[in-house]
Amino acid sequence: MKKLIVTILGLAFAVSASAQFYYQDSHNVDMLRHARQTAAERVEIILPQVNGYNVYKADLHLHTVFSDGSVTPGFRVREAWNDGLDIVASTEHVEYRPHEGYMSEDVKTDLNYSVKRYQAASAGYGITVIPGAEITRDPLTVGHYNALFTVDNNTVYDDDPAQSMRNARAQGAIIMQNHPGWRRSDVTMMEFETKVYGEGLIDGIEIMNGTEFYPKAIERAKENGFFMSANTDAHSSTSETYGLNGSFRNMTLILAHDKSLESLKEALLAHRTLAYAFGTLAGEEQLLKDFFKAAMAVKVLNVDSKGRKTVALTNMTSFPYILDFGGNPVIVNPFCSIRRTVGPDEDIKLTVANMWCGEDAHPEVVLDVE
Repeated sequence: MKKLIVTILGLAFAVSASAQFYYQDSHNVDMLRHARQTAAERVEIILPQVNGYNVYKADLHLHTVFSDGSVTPGFRVREAWNDGLDIVASTEHVEYRPHEGYMSEDVKTDLNYSVKRYQAASAGYGITVIPGAEITRDPLTVGHYNALFTVDNNTVYDDDPAQSMRNARAQGAIIMQNHPGWRRSDVTMMEFETKVYGEGLIDGIEIMNGTEFYPKAIERAKENGFFMSANTDAHSSTSETYGLNGSFRNMTLILAHDKSLESLKEALLAHRTLAYAFGTLAGEEQLLKDFFKAAMAVKVLNVDSKGRKTVALTNMTSFPYILDFGGNPVIVNPFCSIRRTVGPDEDIKLTVANMWCGEDAHPEVVLDVE
């Protein structure tokens, strides 16, 4: 035991010592600087191309000090880059801006100011910024809705929330319903939802918001032809909910040719999206299947004398998958492999248990073994 303790202490000292690097300051000869990275590293999230489209990682619901958040747009852009995202949306509340008393007068009157700050900050990071605004009313009778691809947020507001949506529509925006069950006892359709759905004012819906997940909303999205999304709705640093817990942040995966505003808008309207949060993916069944097949590499390792094949399934992405082959599900972690044995001329059939294509439905996938 004594030898073990000495060994552990020695290793700890070695690690500690190896981390101590210094260099002399260029201006002060009596000052050493601790060597460190000049900036935080970006977490690279590796995802496949699917059906010829790139898969872009987006957060379509964010807040800063220009509504009720506690960080700046510049912070949001740097944070998104560090978190591995490609796209962010500026979606400040149109009606609720509690920090305005501390802001200059021009900021109070210009609801586009946050978008401008996002855009200014994004240039050095390659992050696409979607201009937007959140229409915020009583969650028990109306709900919250993000207008995306707005042109002038100063012309969105109206006393009638449906008219606010029409105003956003008039400038080419699309509308996403946010957290449909927030502060409610269920997600039964409200009268206002029925009205704006019937008028064709809604294009998408959040299946996941922060730690909230609404499986029933998947059915609503399919019935109405909505795109599905997962977003942080972050008001403070995303590290508080995600990074410090070792999780990727919520993200909407957008399948598009490129990340221009035109291409992203086309993809959303074509509902080529998947929702991701805490290791769970949700979306339309066929799109989930296509994504999973693109994510998994299938390789025959051996064929025995009876024609049975030993096959390696390799997860080529940064997301884990829970595979159910008919009992005793197994997790295939990122960039790891498992082996399966199949009979002659037999393919691999499985259910991806952490993918949701309905209220209680998961895609069943067949992987070809050649």
